[in-house]
Amino acid sequence: MSDIVIRLFARADREQVTSLVNAHIAAVMPGVSVSVQTVLSQLEAEPGEYLVDRWVRDRVTLVAEQRGRVVAVAHLLRYSAGEQTGECLRGAGEIRWLVCWLDAPGWPDAIEAGDTLAVACHAQFQRWGVTRRLADGALPAPGVYGVPEQWPHIRAIYERIGFRHSGRTEIVFVVLVSGLERPADPVAGLTARRTMGINGTRFTAVLDGADVGYVEVDTNLDAGPRVSRVGTWADVGNLWVEPAWRRRGVGRWLLGVAAGWLELGGVTRLLDYADEDEDDYAGFLTACGFTELTRTARGFVGGDGPRKGRTEA
Repeated sequence: MSDIVIRLFARADREQVTSLVNAHIAAVMPGVSVSVQTVLSQLEAEPGEYLVDRWVRDRVTLVAEQRGRVVAVAHLLRYSAGEQTGECLRGAGEIRWLVCWLDAPGWPDAIEAGDTLAVACHAQFQRWGVTRRLADGALPAPGVYGVPEQWPHIRAIYERIGFRHSGRTEIVFVVLVSGLERPADPVAGLTARRTMGINGTRFTAVLDGADVGYVEVDTNLDAGPRVSRVGTWADVGNLWVEPAWRRRGVGRWLLGVAAGWLELGGVTRLLDYADEDEDDYAGFLTACGFTELTRTARGFVGGDGPRKGRTEA
């Protein structure tokens, strides 16, 4: 084995860790990167995940140092076993994300460090006494979660230590806001009402005083220090049309209304998401001009994992 040391993250690692995180983000999201402050903030808390972050009992970040270089990093969470924790996460341990440099001519054994780090994650779970072991790739950037298809080396690391994909696969779509149609009203008398929504600004289609559909767009993806160089991205928080009004152009019209508002704020790109088996919704997005950005696998569940490697954590 090459000279690999597994240890706790130290503040002096922050620049190397951020570079590694950004290399993985850039493979999924064009032109997006995060700041050192963003990474450090996520290691401490994820307030945006307000439903599940309150269930977290412990957080640990491990690094694999190889010949003086940070080659792999993993952020681990331990969820409370109390009844206030959702059943799916109760007592669980999760690799929130793991990132690792690829083998290269000048550094041919980086993946070995990633494998050793992954084993150390299992050792940490053992010390915590967790009842379930989960793995994900939720980096602090929009559209980067699960294990994207652009990270086959991360999926392989997870699979070598016993994790298996038992969840769903989601498709992340993107469109240039300037490319969204601004269709004419699909029915006479249709108007739009703009209000604050649950997952962003809501645009409601109103006909004869009745709501027949709405779309919500979240423009706060780069709020504060959380994300830098995310540029002008937004995502669709919700899109719903009354069943009687589906396939009549209301959904496309709502996206056009939202597009006009987004352009006023300088937003240039819009994300949306669909499960792999949501053919109708994926077809709707494609017809509106969205294209597939990535497919990401969610729901990796593991056993006890192998027992090897060295840890100082």
